[in-house]
Amino acid sequence: MTPALTKPSTSRERALKLFIVLSRAMNSVTAHLEWHPDRNELTMTEFAILEALLHKGRLLQGEVQEKILLTSGGVTYTMDRLVEKELVERQECPGDRRAKYAVLTPKGQTLIKRLFQAQAERIEEMMSVLSVREQEEATGALKKLGLSIARADAGAMKASA
Repeated sequence: MTPALTKPSTSRERALKLFIVLSRAMNSVTAHLEWHPDRNELTMTEFAILEALLHKGRLLQGEVQEKILLTSGGVTYTMDRLVEKELVERQECPGDRRAKYAVLTPKGQTLIKRLFQAQAERIEEMMSVLSVREQEEATGALKKLGLSIARADAGAMKASA
């Protein structure tokens, strides 16, 4: 016989509802961006790497991994595909022979500039259902949430080390 679940508190219900709404909204946004035919030339991960290189310039593979939150094996695999497509090239790192920089090729730069512009327009359109004030409030609230969780995780990692 399983014990009966106790009724969750109002704050717990509110937190769970927010989590579900946030997850569903992000799933909808991501699915819409993945589906769009303009972007079919690249996977979302390939797009994310090219976009990071467009806005940050050349990056070490580890830096790319941090920017797009992918495992090192996933970055290596995707980077290999981008090199094969001649969208990215690897350059030696003068300070570390083992490290390589990822750099956009002219072909990669042309492609990501075109695709990023279209992606940015779609994101702007999706977000337009919210007023400017709602967008600013959501940005502030979600940033606060993310930073709070990151600090808590960092503290927990230090405590367990």
